[in-house]
Amino acid sequence: GETVEHGAVETRVPGEEGIWVFVLGDMMVFGLFFGTFMYSRGKNPAAFADAHGDLLLSLGVINTVALLTSSLLVALGVARVRAGSPQAATRLFAAAFGCGLVFVAVKALEWSRLFLEGRGVGSGEYFSYYFMFTGIHLGHVLIGLAIVARLISISRRPEPDAKARRFCETGGIFWHMVDLLWVVLFALFYL
Repeated sequence: GETVEHGAVETRVPGEEGIWVFVLGDMMVFGLFFGTFMYSRGKNPAAFADAHGDLLLSLGVINTVALLTSSLLVALGVARVRAGSPQAATRLFAAAFGCGLVFVAVKALEWSRLFLEGRGVGSGEYFSYYFMFTGIHLGHVLIGLAIVARLISISRRPEPDAKARRFCETGGIFWHMVDLLWVVLFALFYL
């Protein structure tokens, strides 16, 4: 928060209020996805365990590290924008964008490998869930990359106004949600 009159600290929720409604709603939808997956896995553990072996843990780890690194970089960039040093955030946001591109490239490689091996949406319940959930998540990553590109643009301004700084916080919140969803997907599908 910022210091105001008489040493009191003004507190506020970061970002636009609407992003928190969106995040809560999105997390609830993904929570239903995760619950459905767990229920189905509990009903057919042998088939899920067998299909699980077709994923490469190393690719999941690379994607997890890429997204967690990008999340840290976005958080540092947003902090720089809030501190009044937006130009210092440009490289951080650009590096976060690069990490997001790594995620997309690894996901494309992974899906291509699975398709070439005959694994697709129709390859059983596990891969139906896998492609549906990771596909929806990939859509979130692509939206997030567009937002991070906007953060790069904002950070290049000499002095972003309060609305632009608030957008940086909102964009950071969205990107962190995308990362959190991936961590759960990683645990469900790869571990």
